[in-house]
Amino acid sequence: MSQIKLNKRAILSLLTVMFEAFVLKSETVEAQEEKLRESIRELNEVERNFFFNLFSKQVKDPDTYAALNFFIITGLHHFYLKRYIRGSINLTLFCIAIVGSFIGFLKLGQGLSIIVLIVLVEIPNLFRSQIVVKDYNNRLTEKILLKSYPL
Repeated sequence: MSQIKLNKRAILSLLTVMFEAFVLKSETVEAQEEKLRESIRELNEVERNFFFNLFSKQVKDPDTYAALNFFIITGLHHFYLKRYIRGSINLTLFCIAIVGSFIGFLKLGQGLSIIVLIVLVEIPNLFRSQIVVKDYNNRLTEKILLKSYPL
């Protein structure tokens, strides 16, 4: 019984990751960002400089993410946010669809179906790239703050 629950949790977790752009709420991400800014303001000048030095090396730009997302089917935007597994899945499915269609182990319609499926799953990331990257940067901020200044 517990394995069934675990599988349901794993599936729910996978769906949440796949449809992250749908799940993220702008208000929640904005509120989290403001809370993190307040935490940063509470740091003294030396700590703040240290934080920004670490943060500036790892922060991601929403415009770069959006530009990479124009290559939706290849998953490059996932690699940019260090989501290597999801990027690899997109790239692998894309290669299977293209190569499989050309060498004949997939019918053209099957290859196109795979590509359409990738596009349908990924298109929300294109339109919500600002909030997706802002959420990534919030998580990065939390990680740096907790690592550098544990409670």
